[in-house]
Amino acid sequence: MDNCLFCKIAKKQIPSTIVYEDEELLAFKDIHPHAPVHLLVIPKTHISTLSDCTAGQAPLLGKMLALAPRLAEEHGCAVGQDEDGAPTGGYKTLINSGPDGGQEIYHLHLHVIGGPHPWRVQR
Repeated sequence: MDNCLFCKIAKKQIPSTIVYEDEELLAFKDIHPHAPVHLLVIPKTHISTLSDCTAGQAPLLGKMLALAPRLAEEHGCAVGQDEDGAPTGGYKTLINSGPDGGQEIYHLHLHVIGGPHPWRVQR
């Protein structure tokens, strides 16, 4: 799509802080982070929403999800254990779909969000 912000980032027409790239995917830092670590993983080909994906795109979606823990580890928010075996660290993944799902940019993207608290929304 000619006017898609993330397509322009994937084509390097708009600068971004890239943290991962291969033939199919690009990951970069969110310019309005909601946490100490806030990365976006996008397919280089335009897909508007998760709802537009077909079974044929399952390998691409799987690759996006499989990349999340690697990026989390590289950016200091991997899931681990302390010396007593208690869980430490962590991150969350999020895909917003459609206006009621909070999607702002209509190019499929996976958020990888983590880092030390108190960034987490308190309930």
